[in-house]
Amino acid sequence: MLKHDYMKVSQDQPIYSEAPLQLLLFVDGRPKSRQQVQRIRAYLKELEAEYSFELQIIDVGQQPYLAEHFKLIATPALIKIHPEPQQTLAGSNIIAELKNWWPRWQTAVDAFLKLQEDLQERREEDGRGTSPQSTIRSVAVSAELIRLSDEIFHLKQEKEKLQEQLQFKDRVMSMLAHDLRNPLTATAIAIETLQSNYNVEMGEFQRLKPAMTAHLLKQARNQTRIIDRMIADLLQVGRGHDTEFPIVPQKLELGKLCLEVLEELRDRYIAKSQKIETDIPNDLPRVYADPERIRQVLVNLLDNAIKYTPAGGMISLAGLHRTTQKVQFSIGDTGPGIPQENRDRIFENHFRLQRDEATDGYGIGLALCQRIVRAHYGQIWVDSAPQGGAWFHFTLPVYPS
Repeated sequence: MLKHDYMKVSQDQPIYSEAPLQLLLFVDGRPKSRQQVQRIRAYLKELEAEYSFELQIIDVGQQPYLAEHFKLIATPALIKIHPEPQQTLAGSNIIAELKNWWPRWQTAVDAFLKLQEDLQERREEDGRGTSPQSTIRSVAVSAELIRLSDEIFHLKQEKEKLQEQLQFKDRVMSMLAHDLRNPLTATAIAIETLQSNYNVEMGEFQRLKPAMTAHLLKQARNQTRIIDRMIADLLQVGRGHDTEFPIVPQKLELGKLCLEVLEELRDRYIAKSQKIETDIPNDLPRVYADPERIRQVLVNLLDNAIKYTPAGGMISLAGLHRTTQKVQFSIGDTGPGIPQENRDRIFENHFRLQRDEATDGYGIGLALCQRIVRAHYGQIWVDSAPQGGAWFHFTLPVYPS
């Protein structure tokens, strides 16, 4: 019995075979091997007149797990799976090998049939009878088990990924609730102070000097901007790395923007008695960048510098016209620095140094900075600061003159 159609070995097509000789022919879709397969099948067709056997043809492209199961290293390949022992013929001389092995396989089949007859007689004498099991059918079961094992493995991977995402979201929610409290409180105090001192009938603030009124308005504006930035950072990172990162570049004075951000964070570094050292040349070229996105980068880097620099420490800012096409900006601190082995990973999403697990933050700030800088076709990296601590650098394109 020789089957000429390509058949898929699976439990969807249970095969009940009593053929003593059972073969599997593994093929692939390459045009070069197609002619060889045709010759093998034609030769097997000739052998069919002499001997009854079962042949299954398996496309490795459709069932690669079966190729793994039989540890195949090349196709086409012809495997004798019954009677045991299993034997594989592969390579370019399958027909020549088959001519050599065919008489031996016939002898093995005859010996197997004789053994089966003897066993059957004994079973009948003992009053027991069993139906023969198809080896090809057992291969179908094995193939299905392998396929299901692969599916289970992929499902476990997806489950672990989803659990990691859920844990991250839980952590972010708790941190967000904690970190939002401070700017919300500061904003509420500023607004309530302004409201309580505003005389609607006279249309002016009472008991508040113009300078204090301006300060409170600025405080409310800065704090709401911080809240907006925190939410925007989370939403942007939540979209993942595969989505397009939109920027609206324009002519930008990087040094001026940095000083504006420093002013926003003034209360924080003054509270820790930190010193600010700037080295921003007056002739630093303007860059071609998105002001709001670069503001996010500066805020994240300066926020980290303030957070990790001890009281009385130093924070450095420097600009450099690196080439005719690039401007480099650097922010350094006198904090603990970044270990050499973590300087690449520090920009990964959610990555945090073990020492920082108890520190407020989401582990997304530097990852976001990297995405923003790369969207501008720039680079960002970190090394050791001259006075100790971390020294973050990033480059942006010069605005074309």
